[in-house]
Amino acid sequence: MALNNKKQMRMQAAVALAMVLGLVMMSLASAAITCGQVASSLSPCIPYATGSASSMPSSCCSGVRSLNSMARSSSDRQAACRCLKSLAGTIKKLNMGTVSGIPGKCGVSVPFPISMSTDCNKVS
Repeated sequence: MALNNKKQMRMQAAVALAMVLGLVMMSLASAAITCGQVASSLSPCIPYATGSASSMPSSCCSGVRSLNSMARSSSDRQAACRCLKSLAGTIKKLNMGTVSGIPGKCGVSVPFPISMSTDCNKVS
């Protein structure tokens, strides 16, 4: 039971991070990004984003950068945003303040506030 909760928490945190990163992507190439890719890329960040880890693992930043590279088109970024919001809404201990700081700690620039109120349809 605890293992399932940990997996669910990881997926949810991954979604929140993907939302942030999905909004940031500015590449021109088009590719179809899946929610599974978003969750998989960001799952290493969940323990940090929920406060169960005191430091951010390097695998979190690797996932953030990987997602940033994958979400190349507006539709990819919008899909990532929707996925992140969906997953984030299911993580009870997710600290959005912590989540909003992860891209910067990973060297990824986010030119907007990270929030659950972000309108994914307006992400370009």
